[in-house]
Amino acid sequence: MFFSSKTLFSQCAMCKAVVENGDVSMAEGVNNGITYLMVFPYLLIAALFYIIYKYKRKAKN
Repeated sequence: MFFSSKTLFSQCAMCKAVVENGDVSMAEGVNNGITYLMVFPYLLIAALFYIIYKYKRKAKN
């Protein structure tokens, strides 16, 4: 998924409707906002796995 050579453009129906009626800078802003909101769940999951890793490592010792 991360190494796909195709560029993916996917938005919800409401976002797509707003972007189609706006200019290019607004479309880029919406896409940046979606990316910004998408990052945090992955960071939380990574932090959770790191905590579990540290806990399991500490339990072995």
